[in-house]
Formats: sequence, C-alpha cells, structure tokens
Amino acid sequence: MEIDREAVALLGIDHVQVAAPVGSERQARRFYGEVLGLTEVPKPAALQARGGVWFACGAHQLHIGISEGFSPAEKAHPALQVRLGDLDRLATRLEAAGAAVRWDDAIPGTRRFYSDDPWGNRIEFVGTDG
Repeated sequence: MEIDREAVALLGIDHVQVAAPVGSERQARRFYGEVLGLTEVPKPAALQARGGVWFACGAHQLHIGISEGFSPAEKAHPALQVRLGDLDRLATRLEAAGAAVRWDDAIPGTRRFYSDDPWGNRIEFVGTDG
C-alpha cells in the first residue's frame, strides 16, 4: 500500500492526557486545581462515566484519565509553561504541598524543574518570558 504524501496541516496540540489510578479524581482536583491553579473544564456527558478530570492550561487542556492498570509515566511527560517570575514561587508551593522539586539546568538559558503528580507521573515546569 502506497502512502499518500500530500501535505496535511497539523495545527498544534489540543490536549495532553496523563493517567491516574481508579478513584483519584479528588487528588487530581487538589493537585492540578488547587496546587497548580488550573481551572477544571467540564467533561462531555458522554465521557463522564469513564472518570477522570479535565483542566484548562492556557489555550490547551490537560486531561487526567483513569486507567485500570495504572502505571506512572516516569519519563514521558507534559511540559507546562510558567511565567519566569512565578517559577520559584510555584516550586515553593509544590514543596509545601509535599511534592519534590528537581531543578534541571541541562538546557543552557532555560530555567526549569521537574516534579511528580500524586501518582508518580513526571511533570516538567518551564520558565518563559511570555
């Protein structure tokens, strides 16, 4: 079978989903909503029975999806942009909530750190001037 090679315009990312264990919606709302300050977005009625929680993240969305055979993503991860002036304050907030913060200077000129959500999924926070 030959592949159609006509250009297709991929416009960007609509959402990113991270997995969470069954029954973890309350923890998701606390971590992603209260600690990180993301606004919850209502899930479509047809998807509510699957569980999970959706959040707005700038012009995109971050979905917390429930997985029966949950295993944390320790390498694959979303990278969330944070105003550079708020990066240290967010790191302090995460530590106060009991989350470890791991700063990384591997990319010259970029301030960033990693932390984990309540189930061990790696999340990256990248400082931006925007």
